[in-house]
Amino acid sequence: MPDVVLGVDIGTTATKVVAFDATGAEHGAASREYPLDEPEPGAAVQDPDVILAAVVAATGEAAAEADKAGARVAGLCFSAAMHSLIGLDEHDRPLTPSITWADTRAAAQAERLRDGKGGSELQRRTGTPPHPMSPLPKLCRLRACEPETFAAARRWVGIKEYVLFHLTGEWALDHAIASGTGLLELATLDWDAPALALAGVERAQLSPLVAVTHVLELRSPDLGLPAGTPVVVGASDGALANLGVGAVRPGVAACSIGTSGALRVLVEEPTIDPLGRVFCYAFTPGRWLVGGAINNGGVVLEWTGDALAPDLEGEEALLEVAARAPAGSDGLLMLPYLLSERAPHWSALARGAYVGLTRAHRREHLIRAALEGVCLQLALVLDSMRAAGIEVHELRATGGFARSPLWRQMLTDALGMDVGFPAGREGSGFGAALLGMQALGMIESLDVAAELVRTESVEHPDPSAAALYADALPVFASLYDALTPAFRALASDRPAPG
Repeated sequence: MPDVVLGVDIGTTATKVVAFDATGAEHGAASREYPLDEPEPGAAVQDPDVILAAVVAATGEAAAEADKAGARVAGLCFSAAMHSLIGLDEHDRPLTPSITWADTRAAAQAERLRDGKGGSELQRRTGTPPHPMSPLPKLCRLRACEPETFAAARRWVGIKEYVLFHLTGEWALDHAIASGTGLLELATLDWDAPALALAGVERAQLSPLVAVTHVLELRSPDLGLPAGTPVVVGASDGALANLGVGAVRPGVAACSIGTSGALRVLVEEPTIDPLGRVFCYAFTPGRWLVGGAINNGGVVLEWTGDALAPDLEGEEALLEVAARAPAGSDGLLMLPYLLSERAPHWSALARGAYVGLTRAHRREHLIRAALEGVCLQLALVLDSMRAAGIEVHELRATGGFARSPLWRQMLTDALGMDVGFPAGREGSGFGAALLGMQALGMIESLDVAAELVRTESVEHPDPSAAALYADALPVFASLYDALTPAFRALASDRPAPG
């Protein structure tokens, strides 16, 4: 009977749970979806109890499948999307929804933090760029815009803490998730007093900080597992995605394009970009996560279907149309900032734009330019990482985009380097399971991830397309600065939050 660890990945729109053994083999899986609500402009929130119910249902089903397959559940380990924030009352009941990373209502507060006195030093201490995604600006907005709710909150937590509390009866926040709050000092892995003062919260309102390998005990009977089953607190989905694709050694980066996108690498010591273009988050001792996330990935392809090709059904048909246009879309560029943007600009003001449009351009150019814009944005993140002194000599990519040969080649050409595509894994879930195995002594080191994950194929840059994208990248990069006054003017047309 093999021992398995359930990797529980609490994502933005679904929780996925997979049972893995120490060889990487699967012994059961389940998932549950839930909505991302947008009740007002800029809001992106969820009901914490709906997510809790989804986690319980998916975990219980995966545990039952593992049992049916003859495996024994040795423990659970959790991954979660970063930057969520929930205010709780004195009875630990939600006063607010779970405010997700996608919520941009704290844009004004983030701009003030970035541009104000000490803004650069704040990022150097915490590693988190001032952006409405993170809890620090969210707290500032709530204090300014919802003072009664802010004053009533006795505790501030993220969605993973909320779930873990209901499963174990204990509050605990791992360093990986905490370092995305904008409230954690990287040098000490303790709460940053100046950041707490800016947010208007006290240490007692936040969860105790623990290592990502910290082990709690299951108390809830709802999962169908024995009381006392080990529950490893786990880490952030970004760090665990790197682990899940085997990108655990310095210089080996992980790139993903799902609804959004990201490019990240694990380094051996904290590295802060003096220009503030990439983040630095804690993971395990001797491993820190450096990189950048972008808001606009697969959502851009979805938008092209809705806005430009409502007559076509499915992504495959859209990509077939895009393939009719040449690399570079005959001089057409698209800034794909449909949901504002994160790295490397970290501004909620950004908006999408087509530049270079002529009468000769057709639908295929518009669709292809949109996809190229996503790839060029990731190329900007890669350039920012290298400019900050981060070596990247190997890249592994995952996500829904990898189903498309066109998009795979486009990314490879835009980045100008070979890109490996690992055999199918539930990236963050597998990373969570591996972390749980290390915490429980089932594997010796997280380095085994590099051996367990097999690269299924490698794409090589096409020299002519790569040269074309390399020439286009400086122009693409300059457009953000050129259009920033327009972004600000357009944003001023709306009532400013706070």
